[in-house]
Amino acid sequence: MPESPEVQALAETLDERLTGRALVAVDLIEFRALKTRARPLAELVGARVTGASRIGKHLDLAFGDVHLVVSLGRYGWARLETSGEAAPEPVTEHGPPALAELSFDGGAAHDGGVTLTLTDAGSWVSLGLHVVADPGEVPAIAKLGADPVDPGFTRAGLDAVVVGRRKQLKALLQEQESLAGIGNAYSDEILHRARLSPVVHASALDEAARERLFAATTATLREAIAERRGIPIDRLKAAKVAAMRVHGRAGEACPVCGDTILERAHGSTTGSYCPTCQSDDRIF
Repeated sequence: MPESPEVQALAETLDERLTGRALVAVDLIEFRALKTRARPLAELVGARVTGASRIGKHLDLAFGDVHLVVSLGRYGWARLETSGEAAPEPVTEHGPPALAELSFDGGAAHDGGVTLTLTDAGSWVSLGLHVVADPGEVPAIAKLGADPVDPGFTRAGLDAVVVGRRKQLKALLQEQESLAGIGNAYSDEILHRARLSPVVHASALDEAARERLFAATTATLREAIAERRGIPIDRLKAAKVAAMRVHGRAGEACPVCGDTILERAHGSTTGSYCPTCQSDDRIF
């Protein structure tokens, strides 16, 4: 699942590569990906990109007063190819299927056209495309909570989310209406860094635990964004996997205490944790 560090790196790359280019052609390969049927992708043809940015785990391509919001969902991602250049070698032999292709001109630099391909590797279509006047028109964006990467995010902002909430911490961290941009992987990394059980209720946290959670949340995400910058977008997912300290590391040694990392089911997903670093002896 794309999360804020990788989506931020993707947005920065697209902002650099696409800003100033005009969209010359679109090909919607999977019609179910388009969520704004009254506003098709073709409406954007002829318009120039004025910027690309991240909103939570969503990508916003601005074309002046019109926006193409890409909700990456669980399995969505992107490829970027410049005409005349050899396509980058795929990370796997068979890449994920394309749902839409957007072709751009050479821009002011006249360095050849660029094609942005939006993909989805899932067995069902999780990627969504929205042509809107304001990103806030996208229901998922309208409901987003505070973004921990935002410089204005404070400890008080975190307390507003967790104090009194009888919800397991891992689930709460992934609740986009509470905190934007965190998914399954980074919730594991944050909780391990904060030395907190993934299944303890937020309401049970004392002052010291909330301070650890705030510090771990902001540091984990901001450090990951800094580490992902400059990595080609087709390598970002692999870089994310390689950087994980506990997520996906079941059976390996905890990098802090050396105990064996365990895996636990959380609804339709699984999470990883260290039973020594993260247990209060009442949960496990």
